[in-house]
Amino acid sequence: METKRTSVFENGLIWFGAGVSIAEILTGTYLAPLGFERGLAAILIGHLIGCLMMFCAGMIGGKMRKSAMETVKMSFGQKGGLLFAFLNVLQLVGWTAIMIYDGALAADGTFAVGAWVWCLVIGALIILWIAVGVTNLGKINTVAMAALFILTILLCRVIFFGGAGAESVSGDAMSFGAAVELSVAMPLSWLPVISDYTREAEKPVKATAASVIVYGLVSCWMYVIGMGAAIYTGETDIAVIMVKAGLGIAALLIVIFSTVTTTFLDAYSAGVSAESIFPKLKGSHVGIAATVIGTIAAILFPMDDITDFLYLIGSVFAPMIAVQIADVFILKRNRRAADFDWMNLVIWLIGFVVYRWLMTVDTPVGNTLPDMVIIVILCLIANAVFGKKENA
Repeated sequence: METKRTSVFENGLIWFGAGVSIAEILTGTYLAPLGFERGLAAILIGHLIGCLMMFCAGMIGGKMRKSAMETVKMSFGQKGGLLFAFLNVLQLVGWTAIMIYDGALAADGTFAVGAWVWCLVIGALIILWIAVGVTNLGKINTVAMAALFILTILLCRVIFFGGAGAESVSGDAMSFGAAVELSVAMPLSWLPVISDYTREAEKPVKATAASVIVYGLVSCWMYVIGMGAAIYTGETDIAVIMVKAGLGIAALLIVIFSTVTTTFLDAYSAGVSAESIFPKLKGSHVGIAATVIGTIAAILFPMDDITDFLYLIGSVFAPMIAVQIADVFILKRNRRAADFDWMNLVIWLIGFVVYRWLMTVDTPVGNTLPDMVIIVILCLIANAVFGKKENA
């Protein structure tokens, strides 16, 4: 029986849904103190860096027909790769909780029935998306994405053409480099996820390109909406903006569907990553469990500032993908699957420490790009020194 594959169009729809996100709009509001021109430059530079890495990650999994965490084992060993699978499950459950929390708050700001009620509604819809399955979402996603596209255009019209002038934005001053890093952070968070979808594609190269381009454009759009909302309306609460604009039911649909279509990817991939740790588990069941845990966490815990969480993701996964890029695209290493690749694990640890140190240094391009350049160079040096011994 031939395996059902996803089309380029379906992959594009999946990542359109990932980009339309309340969390990305909220992150965009953090850039408002820079002003529109500098903020826009930071958004574009950050997404260019992040999406190039995202493309490399998607290509690795798509060409090899392996999930993201299975490709990690190729560079870090069968058991060494489990570290990243475990960390990925944790970050995806964390994202699931954050997204449900943000979506519920925004929904409750539109129709106040209690944030916990909206947490349950959003959680139930995510479980429905997981039950349908990624290869069967074509028609549902087409309808949902068409609605979101129209509604986000309405939101843009309210923010940018509503007649309000630019407001003086209060808040902590942010450097340009920090703004770039916050823009890198969102595509970076999808690095250990994208292969879970490109591996299912009929045409992996085209599907990966479409996924990254669509996600990058839509994510920039969400950041600009958030930043523009803070600058031109003086509001950082997107629900308040939509209510003031009289969007009513349209506002609620934007909030709920954008939350579901994004968070579904987090919960589903938590299941796929868990399969790398415990092969007997069924990914869809773990994805549903991740949604339940995320829903409970969203009800119980406040999650208003996610900047530290974004930086933690960057410090873990930026050096990880840098090692993979060096291995697959530059060194073209093809090794027997050992339990641990200690050389790459040590290089990753150095990358983690360097990233955390770079957070104390203000560079115009943020932390991720310098960290990845350093790690790729270290991989080339280590391979030149130890490669012959390894291949002997």
